[in-house]
Amino acid sequence: MYRILMVDDEEKIRAIVRKYAEFEGNEVVEAADGMEAVELAKSQDFDIIILDIMMPELDGFSACKEIRKYKDTPVIMLSARGEEYDRIHGFELGIDDYVVKPFSPKELMMRVGAILKRRGGAKENRDVVKIGDLEVDFAGRRVTISGKPVEMTPKEYDLFFYMVRNRGIALTREKLITNVWGYDFYGDDRTLDTHIKLLRKSLGDYNRCIVTLRGVGYRFEA
Repeated sequence: MYRILMVDDEEKIRAIVRKYAEFEGNEVVEAADGMEAVELAKSQDFDIIILDIMMPELDGFSACKEIRKYKDTPVIMLSARGEEYDRIHGFELGIDDYVVKPFSPKELMMRVGAILKRRGGAKENRDVVKIGDLEVDFAGRRVTISGKPVEMTPKEYDLFFYMVRNRGIALTREKLITNVWGYDFYGDDRTLDTHIKLLRKSLGDYNRCIVTLRGVGYRFEA
């Protein structure tokens, strides 16, 4: 499974790429402009970034240049323009591939796979996050504090892993329910509050990492 940052100001394009990427078992984080992409790339780790050129706030070229100051994450540029100048400029900035719109989502995912295969795929330690004595092992589906396992229900694991993956980001109640319970969840949204309460109890002193955002939702702060 790869972790992908999908950046495009067109929601429809982000949704199409997300659909294909998640179908293949990947995790997708979205950004609607260059500024948001830079902040996410600085605060989180991704296996690859798919970055549109023409965007508000900060264009793709400028965003890529800024991201390169902090991370060497592979980048695929998307653009409606196929001029040689744009391609050359992108490769001069260190991008790994350039895809012209309209594109085939299936082909795009094949390009993602090819780039990451050349780079050795996902890093061995990509699926382990350490916060003091708290260790979150995504691949092993384990959480430990000072080496001792933290017991959680399957849904608690899902919720906790999603929050840690998106640490530092304000997560609305709707977003949490949709991504953890699914689009077809019709239960009481107090289910989320109950699971948050159980998580805080399980985490002991680290319960402070789960911050309540009144009227919005929650945020995991490392």
